[in-house]
Amino acid sequence: MDLFGDLPEPGAAAGKDSQKGPLLFDDLPPSSSADSGKEGSLLFDGLPPASSGDPASSATKQVSSAESQEKGQKRKSLEEEDEKNGREELVEKKVCKGSVGILGLKGYVAERKGEREDMQDAHVILNDITEECRPLPSQITRVSYFAVFDGHGGVRASKFAAQNLHQNLIKKFPKGEVASVEKTVKRCLLDTFKHTDEEFLKQASSQKPAWKDGSTATCVLAVDNILYIANLGDSRAILCRYNEESQKHTALSLSKEHNPTQYEERMRIQKAGGNVRDGRVLGVLEVSRSIGDGQYKRCGVISVPDIKRCQLTHNDRFILIACDGLFKVFTPEEAVNFIVSCLEDKNIQMREGKLEADARYEAACNRLANKAVQRGSADNVTVMVVRIEH
Repeated sequence: MDLFGDLPEPGAAAGKDSQKGPLLFDDLPPSSSADSGKEGSLLFDGLPPASSGDPASSATKQVSSAESQEKGQKRKSLEEEDEKNGREELVEKKVCKGSVGILGLKGYVAERKGEREDMQDAHVILNDITEECRPLPSQITRVSYFAVFDGHGGVRASKFAAQNLHQNLIKKFPKGEVASVEKTVKRCLLDTFKHTDEEFLKQASSQKPAWKDGSTATCVLAVDNILYIANLGDSRAILCRYNEESQKHTALSLSKEHNPTQYEERMRIQKAGGNVRDGRVLGVLEVSRSIGDGQYKRCGVISVPDIKRCQLTHNDRFILIACDGLFKVFTPEEAVNFIVSCLEDKNIQMREGKLEADARYEAACNRLANKAVQRGSADNVTVMVVRIEH
């Protein structure tokens, strides 16, 4: 089971990708026995040849020593020049990174109770948590976090996750220099979900009677222009990407749903001693992974998220994060096209003091949530749209 599936970048031909393989030194020619002498002379041209034990005249030694000293001086000055150029190049790259730009992210949300008695969804929008995560590795400029939690059996698990998951994430986020940002961030997300689930279950089991609440979790962590999507359950994250060839907006799925009817999920549940009836764990629970749901943890329901990674591009317009209350009545493509049509609507009323982009995105969230209820979604509906600012 691949927890860390990378999402494909658009329009990249397979040939191109293969050329971009993990070659650390792809600017160096491959070594061969025929070329080894040449490479040696290129790398060590300032060093005198090693003595093979043949007697040499003192005059030859002196000339050789003088030549090597002269070459050593030349090499030193070249190294100093290279180091200076390297520093300038590094500064240039940093300036470039800032000017080319980290894409801005800003979240908007709308929620509807639907036909339910109470609202069991929760959400978090943190457009910028860079300061809270410091000291950061030098490669990281900006960190953002967006999440939707769909509660069931009560509101306590979703509220707990909304209040605590990002706090645990900030505590565990890589501090200072690390060997691999990507591996460290993924490990941080896994540890964060495990810790948050354990904290809630500890609190839930200490109550009399014990809390039986559970919650899905779909979190998007943006580290500069890379999205890490961690998902439990059946809430979803979708990326709207503009396709230049077709000149249409496409819906790219960023998350993997977890329900008991999926083969891998069902096998794990059965191996743990549980069973799946009518598409539910023990005939009751609709999801196979969640935060909380203490009574089902012994039946193979886990809190290990699927984590995907996605590189943002200049063709990306927004991210949609929503609970299954929306996707029961909208396909991802329909939802994305609905939002695009709202954003392009010339009749959206502008309130004084509000930026046009903010007004459009707020209207899109509200219209989509309303439409889901009109289409007959009896569930709670939470719609979060994260604008990608170029």
